[in-house]
Amino acid sequence: MRRPAFYSRSPRTQPPAADEAAERADAPASPETAGGGSVPPETPVRKAGWQPGRRSFALLVVLSAAMVAGAVLWAPRPGTKVLTQKDIDAAVLRTLQTNTLPSPAAKAADIIRPSVVRVVSYGEEKNTPEAKTQKRGRNMAKGKPPEAPNDGGAPGEFERGVGTGVVIVDKGVILTNLHVVAGADKIKVTFYDGLEAPATITGVQPENDLAVLQAQKIPDDLIPATMRSTADLRPGDQVAAVGFPFGIGPSVSAGVVSGLKRSFRSPEGKQELGNLIQFDAAANPGNSGGPLINMDGEVLGIVTAILNPTQQRTFIGIGFAVPIENAASAAGSPPF
Repeated sequence: MRRPAFYSRSPRTQPPAADEAAERADAPASPETAGGGSVPPETPVRKAGWQPGRRSFALLVVLSAAMVAGAVLWAPRPGTKVLTQKDIDAAVLRTLQTNTLPSPAAKAADIIRPSVVRVVSYGEEKNTPEAKTQKRGRNMAKGKPPEAPNDGGAPGEFERGVGTGVVIVDKGVILTNLHVVAGADKIKVTFYDGLEAPATITGVQPENDLAVLQAQKIPDDLIPATMRSTADLRPGDQVAAVGFPFGIGPSVSAGVVSGLKRSFRSPEGKQELGNLIQFDAAANPGNSGGPLINMDGEVLGIVTAILNPTQQRTFIGIGFAVPIENAASAAGSPPF
């Protein structure tokens, strides 16, 4: 009967060379072999010419050759000028001189503009000097005679005031000035994309002349503004005011922070506001409620008033804004 093959579990060894096999064949048999006993495994024979570390040395030689070839490949060719820092500075300066870059205020306005809304309050027409000035400005902006009786709205509706608001929550929560909407029978806001929607007052903060509005309809892609703490704000910092002066806009004016912690008393003397940001970016009736922003497009405050000793209510270089910390608290969510 044929015997099954037997497979050893011992590791394989290289077959001995032919001459070594012949030498073992000529050698006398050992007692174990002669007696038919098992033969101990042979010690692996090292190949002729092998030296420890030879493979590592060969690898090192190959790498060295590659490095030399790379250095030759990347080395500047004869006649090629090597760029220096002076050359780079000259190229940048030439670009600045030959290309018109957008101003910081323009970039900031682009960021905040989708969050700015026009706020119009309707109701019984006021006869105050300020109301008459605003009405004349709105009529002239629309190409109407300054004293036209009805400057907007449906029959029987009068625009009591036009101001600005800024969206702070994407659900249609808007910050504006209380004096823009106080006593209004109807409030309408116009978003950046042209959507008009009625709005209601959901909160007020009379001590800071602030009101919170909720729009009844909002755009699908409404973008809220980003608010920035005024803790590190300093006189001289660049700012911009975005709004609808006399209903024209959105308009942008740029300037700097003129002072901090200022106080302002309304022309009628009925109210005094404190802890205000003073700025010199142009603001006029209609800017009220709009954002005062830094050059990153972040809201620092809400434009509230302008200082003017006359009854014309035009800008003479001093405006005031309520810090955003106070303004956000009017909405019930202090951000800092």
